[in-house]
Amino acid sequence: MRVKICGITKLEQGQAIAQMGATALGFINVTTSPRYINPDKIRNVVSQLPKNIDKIGVFVNTEIKLLSEIIINTQLNGVQLHGEESPEFCHQLRHAIPNNIEIIKALRIKYPQDLARANIYENYVDTLLLDAYHPEQLGGTGQTIDWKILKNFHPSCPWLLAGGLTPENVIIAIQQLILISHPPIELEHKFSGIDLSSGVETAPGDKDLVKVKKLFDSLAKLDSNE
Repeated sequence: MRVKICGITKLEQGQAIAQMGATALGFINVTTSPRYINPDKIRNVVSQLPKNIDKIGVFVNTEIKLLSEIIINTQLNGVQLHGEESPEFCHQLRHAIPNNIEIIKALRIKYPQDLARANIYENYVDTLLLDAYHPEQLGGTGQTIDWKILKNFHPSCPWLLAGGLTPENVIIAIQQLILISHPPIELEHKFSGIDLSSGVETAPGDKDLVKVKKLFDSLAKLDSNE
C-alpha cells in the first residue's frame, strides 16, 4: 500500500519519514499555503532522498509551461493537481512532461455525486486522490470524507484516500473501505494508498515524527491481521 506524507518542508524530516516507510513525499508549491516550499528548496530536499521514494509536487491551477519547468528543475517524479484543472488540461500536461512523471488529480468530495467527476479524469491521469471538501481551503484541513459514500466508488485507475487521516483513525478508514466494497477491494489494487498531512504535524509544514511512527506502527498491525 502506498503511504504518502504531504507538506514536507524540511530535509531532515523528509529523510526520517522516508526511513520509517513512506513510499511518497509531497511538496506544496502553492505560495498561499502555510506548507509552501519553493522550487529551489524542493530540489535540495529531493536530491537527498532515497531514489525509491516518489517525490510529488502539489500545484494549484499552475500554467503547463511553468509546471513543466519546475518538474524538470526539481527532479520531481510526480505532480498532484489540486485546483480546478480540467481533463483537457491533464491531457495537455501528459504530452508536455516525460511519460514517467505520475499525474495525480485531487478531487474534493462532499457529496456522493461529487464522485461522478472522477469518471471524467480516469483516462487522463495515472492516479486519483480523494480529499475532504472545505469551502475555503484546498487541502490539509484535517476534515474527513464520509467514507460510507465511497461504497460504489470503483474507478478504473488507482486512487488514494486523503482528508483528515491520522494515526488514530487511518485503520478505521481502511477497514471501512474494505467492509463497504462489493466485491471487497484489494489494498494493492485500485484503492492503492493513503495521503496524510495535518494528521502527522505539530504545525503546518512541521511534521511530528512521533505521530509518523505511530502511523506506521498502526499500519504494521493492520498488515499482521490480514
